Amino acid sequence: MSCFSFIKVIMILFNLAIFLGGAALLGVGIWVSVDGSSFMKIFGSVSSSVLQFVNVGYFIIAIGAVLLVLGFLGCCGAQKESKCLLMTFFSIVLIIFIAEIAGAVVALVYTSMAETLLAATVTPVLKENYGKSSDITQIWNTTMEELHCCGLMNYTDFTNSPYYSNNGETYPSYCCPKGMSRCNETLAGKVDVPGCFDQLLKQIRMNAGVVGGVAAGICALELAAMVVAMYLYCHLDEK
Repeated sequence: MSCFSFIKVIMILFNLAIFLGGAALLGVGIWVSVDGSSFMKIFGSVSSSVLQFVNVGYFIIAIGAVLLVLGFLGCCGAQKESKCLLMTFFSIVLIIFIAEIAGAVVALVYTSMAETLLAATVTPVLKENYGKSSDITQIWNTTMEELHCCGLMNYTDFTNSPYYSNNGETYPSYCCPKGMSRCNETLAGKVDVPGCFDQLLKQIRMNAGVVGGVAAGICALELAAMVVAMYLYCHLDEK
């Protein structure tokens, strides 16, 4: 087997795995979007992550769709030896790679901006849906219980929420010391339980090595995919 044929087979197998992984993520994303409560019942014990702050179903669907397209382009491009498909695959991976690098730089340099952005998007969701939407309420209850936090920034994120209005202007029990039957504004302000955003940052800093290793591994795979795609692209004319 020639070097070209070997790399072609590796490219096909690698992108077939990406395609199947994307299809699996797409299915999970649809499941979470359609029936989030059953998903939380099964995976509630491992649910303390940043994805709880957003609509995780649509997020997974987006990732699954991108992986599905990438896997198809890479697999078909290598199998059919199509320069167009290979270049499209290379371009998409390059765009994703650049976006990841830019996102990492922004996250490191502009942490306060990320905090402001999260506050502007997540806080309204809490005020409008906590105590009204069972899925959002359950997700946040699990998050606050496992991270020992209250709200995104603090207890005021729940002010005027459906829970606050329907329970005599009280806050979730996670915002006050354990054992308190009614968590009012005075108690919540006195205890000042940290927000989940700060707790999440602490968790990330504690596991910075793992996070960095995973990020470096993903970047290495993307670079390898681009190199292989360009190798096949450049050597097609020599066949």
